[in-house]
Amino acid sequence: MFRKNTKHQQPALISAASELPEKQRTRLANSWAGTFYREFFRRLNEEAFAVLYSDLPSRPNVAVNVLIGLEALKAGFGWSDQELYEHFCYDLQVRYALGYDRLGDGDFEIRSLYYFRERLGKYNAEQGINLLEKAFEQITDAQIVDLKIRTGMQRMDSTQIASNIVSASRLQLLVEAVQRVECLLNESDRTRLTETFAPYTKDSAGHYTYRVKGKEAVQEHLQKIGQTIHALLQDLKSGYAAETAYQVLERIFAENFHLLDSGVRAKENTEITSSCLQSVDDLEATYRTKGTGHYKGYVANITETCDPENEIQLITKVQVAPNNVDDSQLLAEALPNLKERTAVDTLVTDGGFGGEASDNALQDQNVTLIQTAIRGAQPDPNKFSLSDFGIQQDEKGDPATLTCPQGQTVPVVPGRTTGWQARFDPALCSNCPFQLDGHCRTQPQKRDPRYLLTFTTPEIRSAKRRQDYLAHTGVSHNLRSAVEATVRSVKHPFPAGQLPVRGKFRIACLMIASATITNVRRIQRYLMAKMKQVEATKSPQGEAAIAAVVSFFVFSVRWLWSRLVFRPKFGY
Repeated sequence: MFRKNTKHQQPALISAASELPEKQRTRLANSWAGTFYREFFRRLNEEAFAVLYSDLPSRPNVAVNVLIGLEALKAGFGWSDQELYEHFCYDLQVRYALGYDRLGDGDFEIRSLYYFRERLGKYNAEQGINLLEKAFEQITDAQIVDLKIRTGMQRMDSTQIASNIVSASRLQLLVEAVQRVECLLNESDRTRLTETFAPYTKDSAGHYTYRVKGKEAVQEHLQKIGQTIHALLQDLKSGYAAETAYQVLERIFAENFHLLDSGVRAKENTEITSSCLQSVDDLEATYRTKGTGHYKGYVANITETCDPENEIQLITKVQVAPNNVDDSQLLAEALPNLKERTAVDTLVTDGGFGGEASDNALQDQNVTLIQTAIRGAQPDPNKFSLSDFGIQQDEKGDPATLTCPQGQTVPVVPGRTTGWQARFDPALCSNCPFQLDGHCRTQPQKRDPRYLLTFTTPEIRSAKRRQDYLAHTGVSHNLRSAVEATVRSVKHPFPAGQLPVRGKFRIACLMIASATITNVRRIQRYLMAKMKQVEATKSPQGEAAIAAVVSFFVFSVRWLWSRLVFRPKFGY
């Protein structure tokens, strides 16, 4: 049964915090704990989490804002659950951040936190809604309003993150999947299939693969285990098809083997896709090669404000996806939410965020993308590219007119089959110096003397991105580069970018919680800087002037008093 936590709104008269000396109480209130309590804990809308609890009369829930606050602190400080619980029991700063003045208040068993995570995950699986993400956005929007942060210009960057899985070879994953199926069998099936499982259950999957040496031996074992898995899938389908371990075995077989008329054949490494299973414990993790690095896990995409006039920048959105999802797709998914919440009109990114998916979203939301690099090959310096032409678009975003580098403007019309066409005056083009030296890409047609230029919608959008990039070169690069520090601050609690959890949902929860603490720390530093500025205005010269005025006033009062009391008498 859900019950809102309001006890923190009425502090106890006698508590551990109130017994501190005044100097330490002030320091506690101005620390990260006080900022966390004011800027996050008190802003949290607990009613949004009432859907996780029963409506029937029953035992009240552990305070939702406390449980969510603990999740944020766990991620922000990189604590284990045991460390988190010990800090909750004995750390005055942590308890102050969660609205508790006394050490004995609000006690609960740590399993309540596990049950809460389970409810969150189940609700996300059923409804497709991450309540922690919604809470983060609600709180961040309120912080932005109170701090008067401009949100029109924002920057975005992605980073690779890993879940808590072991890096395993194909053969090791296959052996592990077979062992998991053997564990779920009933006694009669296990006895019946003893000889089939025997080669793979004598030792761990790691020890099995350790004894296999050489590429040819690995290929031989892959072929053999593939035949075994195919036979097991046929044999156990009627009784175990609904079991997760069976479904994992079915998936890993489909990803690693071809089923031909002649039998089972192991796929070559080049045939394995990036979405293939990376761990039997994390079914959503994927594989990606980026530069010279190879990654197994997920990608986190972080967006924050970056208006130069802001005194403080805050993270506005955190996304998590399998790491084979393209950056342009992440931008396209984030943009409608960012536009609705923050009215963003300019995004500053690196070259990876340009693409057809992001182009369509940017056009729909009327947002300008400024890239600090452009993906793909550089244009031929000896030829004009489409970005060298002036492009005027209509309200729908379609090209309306085209202006060549020599200044000739012509209308753009749809092509006969696909794309767009622009035809230029032959009298002007034939004498153009750019046409004579071979720079211009327009060419006259056989039946039509006009010089023709054809292009597609993706090409026109790519050209617009390049024009925006060239127009902001040397300016927006500095705006974008600071997001690298933001990415590091969010990932910093997790050594080597590996999180202590598995699965997309749990990964997303920890990344959002870490971003929450990053925002709290920024606000705390901002408020402390403001306090120092106020103290700096109380300069020694100003204090001396005030003291002089007070001294003169006291002297004047005393002089007047002396004249009235000791007034001289005149007589003859």
